[in-house]
Amino acid sequence: MPYLLCYVAFSVFAIAVVARIVLWSRLPMHVRWELYPIPRGLSEKACCGGSFMEQSDWWTKPRRRSTWGQLKTVLVELVFLAAVRQHNRALWIRTFPFHFGLCLAGASAGLALSSGALQAWFPGLVSARTGEALRTVVAAVGVMGLTLGTVGALALLQRRLAVAALRNATRPADLFNLVFFVLAFGSGLATFAWVDPDARKAVAFAANLTSFNMVALPGSGIEAVLPLVTVTLLSALIAYIPLTHMSHFVSKYFAYHAIRWNDQPNLPGGPDEVVVKDLLGQKVTWAAEHIRGGGTKTWSDVALENPARSEP
Repeated sequence: MPYLLCYVAFSVFAIAVVARIVLWSRLPMHVRWELYPIPRGLSEKACCGGSFMEQSDWWTKPRRRSTWGQLKTVLVELVFLAAVRQHNRALWIRTFPFHFGLCLAGASAGLALSSGALQAWFPGLVSARTGEALRTVVAAVGVMGLTLGTVGALALLQRRLAVAALRNATRPADLFNLVFFVLAFGSGLATFAWVDPDARKAVAFAANLTSFNMVALPGSGIEAVLPLVTVTLLSALIAYIPLTHMSHFVSKYFAYHAIRWNDQPNLPGGPDEVVVKDLLGQKVTWAAEHIRGGGTKTWSDVALENPARSEP
């Protein structure tokens, strides 16, 4: 059963992630933010919030990109949650350990699967000393990640319940998600502490998992029950995450690259011209006073009129 749970969880995770990527990639072009700096722009302009459009006759000149500037910004944001730290320090000291713990726990699981696959498929490549070193790393990184993730989830749960502004905007699903993480990660910590401190069972399970050798691991009582509970909870969590708003680990790519950093100019005859014209022909149903679309105006009509001169 634990092997089947893992296979199902990985399949659901992969299918859900691909489905969301396809869904988001097919959405209409987003309204441009036009916010600078854009890190993939020229470094001398990105540092001070400049734009290639500041150059005279910019549309006639080739555009240069800074791959390193973009990569550096993405890594800092993904690993350290720099924007949250800058704008909401009270939230950052809680959400950073949670997200960093997730990264470490995922790294530990990936290393365990890799070690298990080597052990199952290429046993001659892994010596006893190398295998022991790999298991030590799996255990150390796993315990650190699960600890940080549990502490961070508890801290976020406390903040949602203690801060009135957050409590009023908290849905039951938000609390359920955090409790789910606490239970799953707490179970993993208990397994490391009482059953598998050297990650020997975890790597053996990964070896069986990657070689489709679904045999029961030795042990009885708590040694059998606790790992089963942990695998069940973590498998359910893996399948659950991409089905919820927690799938923002995928949507962030679109939020940055397709929206926030999209400064591709709409030039005559360019690839965006037809797309923009089609979107401007869409009907507007907004009831706001400054729009009053009523389902009859198009976005082109709205863009061309002065709302200050419109009759109520």
